[in-house]
Amino acid sequence: MKLITTLTLIGCFAFAQSAELVYPEGEIGEMVKLGEAIIKNTDTHPLTKDLVNNKLKCVNCHLAGTDMHPGTSPSMGTFSGIAVRFPLYNKREKVVITLQDRIDNCFMRSLDGTRPIIDSEASIAMFTYITWLSTGKAIDINPATSKAPNFSKEIKKFTQIQKKASHKNFLNGKKVFEAKCVACHSANGEGIATFPPLWGKGTDGKWLSYNTGAGMSKLDKSAAWIQQNMPLGAGGSLSDQDAADVAIYINAQERAPFNLSEKIDAIKDQGYYNSKRLKEGDSVEANFKKLGLNFKTIRGN
Repeated sequence: MKLITTLTLIGCFAFAQSAELVYPEGEIGEMVKLGEAIIKNTDTHPLTKDLVNNKLKCVNCHLAGTDMHPGTSPSMGTFSGIAVRFPLYNKREKVVITLQDRIDNCFMRSLDGTRPIIDSEASIAMFTYITWLSTGKAIDINPATSKAPNFSKEIKKFTQIQKKASHKNFLNGKKVFEAKCVACHSANGEGIATFPPLWGKGTDGKWLSYNTGAGMSKLDKSAAWIQQNMPLGAGGSLSDQDAADVAIYINAQERAPFNLSEKIDAIKDQGYYNSKRLKEGDSVEANFKKLGLNFKTIRGN
């Protein structure tokens, strides 16, 4: 892989960003390309469409950089350098997980669907693509964290801001959404054309976006991601308060609840599920409660 790097500044962080990526030759290169195609078209790709239960694709959260490869945007959600941190201990699962575990588990939450079988063609392809984006980087297994460098600090910042939220912050979040987000995501959050839905149900009654177990449903994580990546092409332009408030507004909307037991039941014929946490239930109200917030008070109900 030929790699030419430029320095990109996002907020107060500097990242090395690829300016040219050349696919490997042979079968490895074909698997990299397949993984990239799945990540770009997860909800419609033949290998994964039956595993996705909403209208999202991996690339909706793992944005493309200037090279147009998904997951290379040098901000929260980047795939760059992620592969070298695995295997790692995952606090949520309470076990050491592989990169394939991490990818496949995302299908249950962000994609509100069914976990792919480990070592299936789709799972290996996505794993291969993400690993390719770490070519040349040294293995750096870090027992202290599963997050990309610097981002845990950003999440903690928003935790402190949002713990003080009131109904006024919900109303400000609505204003920010109407001013900055509606053009791409629509007033009802259902998305427009290739821009992804953020909440609600489609005309067929199916949920459109991530469920309440997804990382984006957590108020502080969502705010950190939004500030770094949105509005598209103008990431970093929202103030801390506006990013915190619009994350509150978006995640106060109706979305699919998450029940881990139901997700595990759907994959019981796959064999071993690598986790010691076999029960977990999340709801919109519960996600607010985690920051000490009363959902009805915040909504003004």
